[in-house]
Amino acid sequence: MKKLIYISIAILLFQKWGAINNFINPPDYSSDQVVLYATAWCGYCKKTRELLAENNIPYYEYDIEKSKEGKEQHKQLGGTGIPLLLINGKVIKGYNPKKIITLLNES
Repeated sequence: MKKLIYISIAILLFQKWGAINNFINPPDYSSDQVVLYATAWCGYCKKTRELLAENNIPYYEYDIEKSKEGKEQHKQLGGTGIPLLLINGKVIKGYNPKKIITLLNES
């Protein structure tokens, strides 16, 4: 019976490691880095990438369908849809070019 409990705990830890790691070592959302949470198939994500490229803005992208860490961060930021941008510690939900440019110009 003890073995079954230990195995269950190990499986649970393995499955929830991203959330546990983010709790222990929370990501720094206050940096001036631009982070895009997106997917490969999303049209608005593509438009967001194009907007950032047109303005020569370097960014880091998480594909929330392929990255466990990205999916966890997306969830922690209140993400319910895509794209989701983190600019200067502020969250932008959806494709909003005016707001994106405004926040980029604040840095």
